Amino acid sequence: MRGQRGGIIFRLLALLVLCGFAGVIYVARYPLLRAAAEFWIVQDRIEPADVIVVLGDDNFTSDRSAQAAALFHAGWAPQVVASGRMLRPYASVADFMARDLQSRGVPASAIVRFSHRADDTREEAEGLRVLIAEKGWRRILLVTSNYHTRRARYIFRKVLPAGVSLEVAGAPDSEFEPATWWESRQGRKTFFLETVGYLVAVWELRHPQPESPSSGAARMGYFPGLIDCQVT
Repeated sequence: MRGQRGGIIFRLLALLVLCGFAGVIYVARYPLLRAAAEFWIVQDRIEPADVIVVLGDDNFTSDRSAQAAALFHAGWAPQVVASGRMLRPYASVADFMARDLQSRGVPASAIVRFSHRADDTREEAEGLRVLIAEKGWRRILLVTSNYHTRRARYIFRKVLPAGVSLEVAGAPDSEFEPATWWESRQGRKTFFLETVGYLVAVWELRHPQPESPSSGAARMGYFPGLIDCQVT
């Protein structure tokens, strides 16, 4: 009988502890959700670079291009690479980004348009590795959306050669607000996809396979000198 009472008391105490924990989580849910979003956002100390690389799939308001243009005008690098997927045989996201950069005062002569057929950030990084090697660039300033910075930095530092330095500059994204991302469908979708994307990248890059730049270019469809890689 005494053992039964002890068991009931123990279960009641466990239930109270569980309820208290749930209450703490509920009260602190907003700071925790903000912290979860801020985990994905990194901002390196910006150093003078050989080139600014803007990753593709910029949003409707071209926030990435705006950030890259601001860094260019501040004198951090003399050239900007507009990287983007092929949309048609005659047009790519890189073409639109090049126009966005020019509309913000970046001269056409300073823009390297890099069109590709990559399906994700890792494949885009592998393609850009080919371009970076060909151009002999050693210091890269990478621009992408704020929520994408941690994953992009992780992937590029894994993919680029050891002698190439990389800093990441995040662009504030009008479609993702870290302080309130859970309140919109787009914010929740972005957070979920970024979380999954990072885990996939870690899985795929845990044992990177050596690959020559030429074979990577052929596999991904990069043909320097043709439409896939042009200087505007």
